[in-house]
Amino acid sequence: MDRPSLTLGIEEEYLVVDRETRDLVRSPDPGFLDLCSQTLGDRVTPEYLQCQVEVGTRPHASVPEAIAELTDLRRAVAEAAEAFGYAPIAASTHPFAKWREQTHTRKARYDALREDLGHPVRRMLICGCHVHVGVEDDDLRIDLMNQAAYFLPHLLALSCSSPFWEGEDTGLASYRLTVFDALPRTGLPDPLASWSEYRRLTEHLVASGCIEDATRIWWDVRPSDKFPTLEQRVTDVCSRVRDAAAVAAVWQSLLGFLLRLRTRNQRWRVYPATLVNENRWRAQRYGAEAKLVDHGRRRLAPFADLVEEILELTLSDAETLGCRAELLHARRIAAEGDSAARQRAAYARARREGADDREALREVVDGLIAEFRED
Repeated sequence: MDRPSLTLGIEEEYLVVDRETRDLVRSPDPGFLDLCSQTLGDRVTPEYLQCQVEVGTRPHASVPEAIAELTDLRRAVAEAAEAFGYAPIAASTHPFAKWREQTHTRKARYDALREDLGHPVRRMLICGCHVHVGVEDDDLRIDLMNQAAYFLPHLLALSCSSPFWEGEDTGLASYRLTVFDALPRTGLPDPLASWSEYRRLTEHLVASGCIEDATRIWWDVRPSDKFPTLEQRVTDVCSRVRDAAAVAAVWQSLLGFLLRLRTRNQRWRVYPATLVNENRWRAQRYGAEAKLVDHGRRRLAPFADLVEEILELTLSDAETLGCRAELLHARRIAAEGDSAARQRAAYARARREGADDREALREVVDGLIAEFRED
């Protein structure tokens, strides 16, 4: 078996806000997306809701190369938005916008989703970040998916950016997952023995008339149906591009580490979904401030300690892959907090300075606009 390429590509979804009101732009001027497309071509696409836009990088050999392109994509979207009085934010929920006020993009696929999924899909006012890593061998892709599922909560905790929903603090660091988990075929993947078993599963659903194709399986990690990649989908979209770089570096380096174990005839233990889901919930609830279960020791451990363990496991792989600096930034997120923590801090600061609730939430949006452009 040839060693997989471990190339990576990053997809991000953004919300488009009105610079004056800081609310979402319900129906952006068609010229906005046209202007984005003139600069970015097929690297930018509309999303389910008209107030959203998605970008995707080309495949790259290293995280720094992918992040350089992602930075250019963010810059181009921000410049196009500015021409229309808009601004993009990279947050998985808007602090105060109402989902009932949004309009979905008229596209056959989206129309079919609305008809098939009903009310839950209307609430999908959420954005995520997906990181693809090239694993060309089909069976290896499934084997790595089974093992890597253990680390999905850790990735989520690094990325949380959705504490507010319709003007309320939800008490969660990632409310996005609460919304997304209302859809079918989400959450952790089934442990599977081989690519053939995965194909039998997907073909069963297709033959039964439940789904059109495997793209309708929205697990937290899945084999991409379009590319020979293993795609992690659990993470919120990061407000700052350097935090997105850390998420990408952790994902790529973890897969490099699992491959290195394989060369020693070793593997990471596959834990029951209930145990991994416990950490998924704790990451969703507390983000980078979480204590997650160290399942090997059967105890709760501060997330910062678990990040140190991940760094110890993967640092040599990150050096080989050329993303050492980006991987080490995970330590800073664990120490200083994620976007959810910064959003709450901005809200609390504005209230202390005399702002009312609505004004404080607008301050949160202003912070997100600034973070989108700061790198």
